[in-house]
Amino acid sequence: MAAPFTRIGIAGAGAWGTALANAAARAGREVVLWGRDGAAVEAMRETRVNTLHLPGVELAPAVTPTASLFDLSECEAVLLVVPAQASREVAGALGSHLARGTPLVACSKGIERGTSLFMTQVLAQACPHSPPAILSGPSFATDVAAGLPTAVTLAARDGQLAEALARALGSSSFRLYHSEDVRGVEIGGAAKNVLAIAAGIVGGRRLGASAAAALIARGFAELMRFGKAYGARAETLTGLSGLGDLILTCSTAQSRNYALGLSIGEVGGFHPSGRLAEGALTAGVLVAMAQERGVDMPIARAVEAVLAGRSDIEQAIGSLLARPQKAES
Repeated sequence: MAAPFTRIGIAGAGAWGTALANAAARAGREVVLWGRDGAAVEAMRETRVNTLHLPGVELAPAVTPTASLFDLSECEAVLLVVPAQASREVAGALGSHLARGTPLVACSKGIERGTSLFMTQVLAQACPHSPPAILSGPSFATDVAAGLPTAVTLAARDGQLAEALARALGSSSFRLYHSEDVRGVEIGGAAKNVLAIAAGIVGGRRLGASAAAALIARGFAELMRFGKAYGARAETLTGLSGLGDLILTCSTAQSRNYALGLSIGEVGGFHPSGRLAEGALTAGVLVAMAQERGVDMPIARAVEAVLAGRSDIEQAIGSLLARPQKAES
């Protein structure tokens, strides 16, 4: 019989972690929200607002902020809501606190640099006694925290576990579909971030709505080819965590990846800032993995070349437009 998951841990008190804490509380769960910044956590306890990352949104009464990982030890499931490249470190630290069999759900969208591992593979190595799962889909933290209607996908190899977690976290405003296609959900979330940078560049260069639509359509074709090469199911990639997330992320500067592309397009080049855009860290490993399996991803390659400084904006756009005419696929 599936665990009831009455007590949920959230490891990561950024905007998305705070939003998911409110969503879990809205679903009737007790929630422990961990952040590594002790002063920020103490401020959240006092004001009931994550002023730094999610101002204007009050924490639900059932959410308890903490700066101690030990406080997650009695949670029946933990959502890992830290940047993709920090997931191994935090999951490893969690390992000594979680009871054996406690599910650990990755909520970041990326591929680990240096290992080319997807998020659930990272969790399986870093915290081997916790069954890994992945939550992804078209969702902005402000929408979820405010209780606006949102639908995402939660996947685990064990279909019963995925269904139980989805039921525990879902509510009338936060709908979770469950799946066993872990790889498809991971690929959709990671690849769309890179493609959203390209969409932002199109916006920043003011190339028009027609170009933006073409970019999304051809970008999705790249995502599908990559997914097929790595064993994802087509129905997953055409669902919430693939096409749905791609459409959202490529449509507004509320997306950090689109905003990064917009800035690149406006100023004519990549200038790193302090704001995290997962796609900038994923582009290189995504392109390398595509080349390894012989997957053609010209848009992702162009983004990676711009980020690496090997190509300027006009060269990247020109190389895409100069590609030979061919049948659509």
